[in-house]
Parts: sequence; C-alpha cells; structure tokens
Amino acid sequence: MKTMIVTLAAATALTAGAAAAQPYGYGRHDTRWMPHDERQERLAFRIDQGVRSGQLTGREAYRLRTEFNRIARLEARYRVNGLSRWESRDLDRRMDLLSNDVRLSRRDDERRYGYNDYPRY
Repeated sequence: MKTMIVTLAAATALTAGAAAAQPYGYGRHDTRWMPHDERQERLAFRIDQGVRSGQLTGREAYRLRTEFNRIARLEARYRVNGLSRWESRDLDRRMDLLSNDVRLSRRDDERRYGYNDYPRY
C-alpha cells in the first residue's frame, strides 16, 4: 500500500513538473510583437471586412477610417526623426483603442446591406 502511494505521488509530481515546463505563447490575440505597419494593414482589413459583411454601417466605417487615417498621419510625423520609445507606445495605445473600437462596432448588431442584414417584412 505504501509503495502504491509513493508511486502515485511521484507520478503526480512528475506530471505537474512537465506541465509547468511547457512554453506558453501569447496566442493570436497578442499584438505586442507586431510591427506598426502590419497592425495598420490588419486594422484596415478588419474595417473593410466589416463593411463587406454588413457588420459596420457606413457611418461607423467612416468614423473608424477617419481615426485610422489620423493615426497613420501621426505615425508619419513621428517617423520623420525616428520613433522614440514614447512615440511607439503612443501609437500602440492609439491602435489598441482603435482595434477595440473596431471590434465593438462590428459586434453591436447595427447592420446594413450585407449577408447579415435584418429580414425585411
């Protein structure tokens, strides 16, 4: 009986140790490693995709594209002398806010002219 308990305890300790040693990535939702240019391309694609699928209204898309263009102009101004750490963080923060706004706007069920349009009775 004691041997079985010791064996079970050893197996449990080894299993827990192996699980703790596994490298965990941040997954696809972590954008800290993505360069600014790729993030901008991805945001523009998400806005266009929202318009095509009908998840974004024209007014929402206009507002999101306006903010997107504002960030792009700001980045161009920052890049003239090279990006400082503060400027890079400022751009990241602004793109995070815009990304969150795109996500919320696409999920708010204000749909117009697309596959997900409301039924017309």
